[in-house]
Amino acid sequence: MKTALITHADCLRHITPQGHPERVARLEHVLHALEPLDLNRVTAPLASDDDILRIHPASYLAGLRDALPASGFHQIDPDTWLSPGSLDAALRGAGAAVRAVDMVLGGEAPNAFAAVRPPGHHAESATAMGFCLFGNAALAAKHALDHHGLDRVAVVDFDVHHGNGTQDLLWDEPRALFVTSQQMPLWPGSGHPGETGGHDNVLNMPLSPCSGGDAMRQVYRTLAFPRLRAFAPELIVISAGFDAHQDDPLAGLNWSIGDFAWLTAELCALAAELCEGRVVSTLEGGYDLEALSASTRAHVQELMKAAT
Repeated sequence: MKTALITHADCLRHITPQGHPERVARLEHVLHALEPLDLNRVTAPLASDDDILRIHPASYLAGLRDALPASGFHQIDPDTWLSPGSLDAALRGAGAAVRAVDMVLGGEAPNAFAAVRPPGHHAESATAMGFCLFGNAALAAKHALDHHGLDRVAVVDFDVHHGNGTQDLLWDEPRALFVTSQQMPLWPGSGHPGETGGHDNVLNMPLSPCSGGDAMRQVYRTLAFPRLRAFAPELIVISAGFDAHQDDPLAGLNWSIGDFAWLTAELCALAAELCEGRVVSTLEGGYDLEALSASTRAHVQELMKAAT
């Protein structure tokens, strides 16, 4: 079986103001980079209201619908904007996460990558922020737990910015382990080691600016991988942000494409050891177009190697 690539053209219809880093060209470059690869290409469905309500309250979803502009833009916060196509784009992103879990747990694919935007890991329970509307990675975990009846799901987030939204959404979920590395100090300012979740189910691994790939490999070897083995997840969900790359304009961890490939390969090896290779990955950040597309391709190629 092949790695599943789940996406939808609606994700290109989330328009942001001129000069905004989270722009249509991000996904265009990613899809172009993945075009030559031998993948099982799947159309992302729209997430249902019931899907969204697993992690967000009805009032939040209704507020987004009310705020959606008929034309132009609606600004939610200094970083986060709505255009007429934004809600459908976000619902496709959430739907892609759900479909990826269904495919992997249903035996239709060994692993899956959701190439979607807007990203999701900053969206808190009732707050859109940091370019994000719905918590896609948290939704994937909750769907696996509640709909498929798994007992343990791990979410691993290597985006350069802390996944405060995923942490918020899974804080009180004892069946989920959230493992995250992030540059510190950096927006949004959360992600300190003392933030350990309501059930000791959060592992934050802050990394110093300019620390590079060697520091990342060390914390994953010594902290993340042992914690994942002890938790023994039945599925690993990856929040795949590529803004830790050395060319990214929004941060400065100075990772290389090889670092992303190494980390993906290690997580896939852990999945093979712990949960029959079952991995679901969803795109988060990455704002240098060439670095994003090349890093994403390397990530997906490692998923493909693990699928064989």
